[in-house]
Amino acid sequence: MKLTRERQARPSPPPPLEANDQVVTVAGTAGWAVALVVLLIVRDSLPAGERWWIWTCACGVVMGLFALWYVPRLKRARARAAARRAAAAAAESEQGEQGEPGRRVQSAPRDSGSNTVSSTDTPGRSTRS
Repeated sequence: MKLTRERQARPSPPPPLEANDQVVTVAGTAGWAVALVVLLIVRDSLPAGERWWIWTCACGVVMGLFALWYVPRLKRARARAAARRAAAAAAESEQGEQGEPGRRVQSAPRDSGSNTVSSTDTPGRSTRS
């Protein structure tokens, strides 16, 4: 009797599902709005320690409205960035075909928003205290 089992090959995972962001956001916002209306109607019968739910629902509605404004802009910006990357890759491959095989275009450094200075930013100086 073998105590170890032979590993079976795992099936490939299914592709991610795409959802309509607008519909999901509207449904969530509508749910928070309905809960807000219900809580405002029964406000007087709520114990004082449970009235924070009203503000939770109000925040849910506000965040949902913000998402309805922001998500389409985010998706358009990502699509534009992907198109720029594809155009840059096409231009780079075209340059390589024109007899400049070893030449690569160096991209600009990314700003991560961090205030930490890395050792590559200040050569010869240590970042340790």
